[in-house]
Amino acid sequence: MLLAEDDRAIRNALERALTLEGYQVMAVADGVEALAQAHRNRPDVLVLDVMMPGIDGLQVCRVLRAEGDRTPILMLTALVETADRIAGLDAGADDYVVKPFDVEEVFARLRALLRRTSPVGVGGAPVAEAPRPVPERFIEAAGIRMDPQARRAWRGARELELTRTEFELLELLVRNAGIVLDHSTIYDRIWGYDFGPGSKNLAVYVGYLRRKLDEPDAPQLIHTVRGVGYVLRED
Repeated sequence: MLLAEDDRAIRNALERALTLEGYQVMAVADGVEALAQAHRNRPDVLVLDVMMPGIDGLQVCRVLRAEGDRTPILMLTALVETADRIAGLDAGADDYVVKPFDVEEVFARLRALLRRTSPVGVGGAPVAEAPRPVPERFIEAAGIRMDPQARRAWRGARELELTRTEFELLELLVRNAGIVLDHSTIYDRIWGYDFGPGSKNLAVYVGYLRRKLDEPDAPQLIHTVRGVGYVLRED
């Protein structure tokens, strides 16, 4: 794991906590060193502070994604506005935690990211998995076509550029088209953890996914069922 955080107290405390949790941590203080270490050591996951001197966490994220590096990235941010969170997702981050944070929330989000990207457990130990059926090549609903094996998606003829989390959220909605999925079900299926009614994480991802899906003069596909959750349907 690569941890980049310019605040020494936070960096040292988080490095100790992650090490005790079983992670092998390379901790650095700025974005320049973060990029150097990411290129040199190819970590399994990155934890990046947004606000760092010189090259900040968003720039690190953009550079890695532009290079085709799909390593999962968790952002640490003191910025709480929705637009700031969207900027992180737009840069290619997979998830974020808002400061001040509970270290258990960081652990939960890292576990969820690693479960979705590799069968390897914390510390590199292999995790036994039951045999999986070969998935169907394409799934379709409400004008959306997805190829889960290639992780590609289209609305009509237009291919969608989606992050890992956006793809998995859309896949969940497409597979359950017409069914209202409640917040806790989506959190459990996508993040592996229900962050509670006060969390805006799901709303941010749904809003960001809508921006990529919606087209002028075309029906909206993701509908909010107030107080319950979300449903994919073409009205």
